[in-house]
Amino acid sequence: MSNIHGPQQGEGNTLSRGINTRAGQRPRDPLGYRHPYDSMRRYAELLALRHDSARTRHSYYRAMRLLHEHHGVDPARLGEEALRDYLLHVKTGKGWKPKTIRQTLACARLFFVEMLGRSEWRVFSQVRTRDHDELPAVLTREQVVRLLGAIRLRRYRTPVKLIYCAGLRLSECLSLTVHDIQGGEGKLMVRGGKGGRDRMVPLGREMVEDLRRYWAFHRHPVLLFPNAGRGPCAPDKLAARMRRAVAPMPVGSLQRLVVLARKELDLPDATVHTLRHSFATHLLEAGASLHTVQALLGHKQIATTMVYLHVTHRSEQNSRALVEGLSRGLPR
Repeated sequence: MSNIHGPQQGEGNTLSRGINTRAGQRPRDPLGYRHPYDSMRRYAELLALRHDSARTRHSYYRAMRLLHEHHGVDPARLGEEALRDYLLHVKTGKGWKPKTIRQTLACARLFFVEMLGRSEWRVFSQVRTRDHDELPAVLTREQVVRLLGAIRLRRYRTPVKLIYCAGLRLSECLSLTVHDIQGGEGKLMVRGGKGGRDRMVPLGREMVEDLRRYWAFHRHPVLLFPNAGRGPCAPDKLAARMRRAVAPMPVGSLQRLVVLARKELDLPDATVHTLRHSFATHLLEAGASLHTVQALLGHKQIATTMVYLHVTHRSEQNSRALVEGLSRGLPR
């Protein structure tokens, strides 16, 4: 696979697209929504100047859109008391998790303080949330093996297996291209992770071989996990359909399959992202240092990684050997 070259795949959607402001039309924000408010257009432009991933910019924009929909007016017309009431509503009425509330607060601070200059508002220092959310759900090694075995179609099992073996986010996995796999060196380049950061992670030999067989089936010139389309078909037609795909596999496909497999096996609540949590926990159990796991997960702050310290911490070992062990013996 490493000798296949194609154009680098950029972010699928970006806030830096031009904004349609022709006469007679409402300003169109770069995410594809139409808004009657110039303040939302300005906010989208401010987000475009930040060094964040497209996903982060989407989340920040959506947070302000929810505030607008709650009050039904231009957010720029809201006062401090209206913002305080909204934060109270989402914290007590909707039961949002602390992480979501912190993100909403950060979005509001960017909108009202940095963009509109309302630095005198005290609400931003008054709202408090827990420092950390609940500990993430984690599967045992044996549960991971059973879960992967329950996903019977290889075209779905391979990306799920990669998420566990490399600690990827779902979006990172499905946006991979064939030239991101450096099979000869046993490495994987993860591009455009959270915060727009790239990172290199090691891959076990068995995982590399799985990816080679996967690509050899569809031979798409760019996408590692192309969209197979809908409906069953013969293997040769399926391969041709994947080879012609213009988009990667939809995230919902893997999410649904993992949930179905988990229910079939009567496992604890688990999602695709649970496999990333399990990757981190199993590495720490095997002796990896916190800094090693931080680098492999692509965390900016080590405090984010410290949530996994509910497991026993042993002496540090080579990260490649640890990752090699994760991919050994899993269902093919």
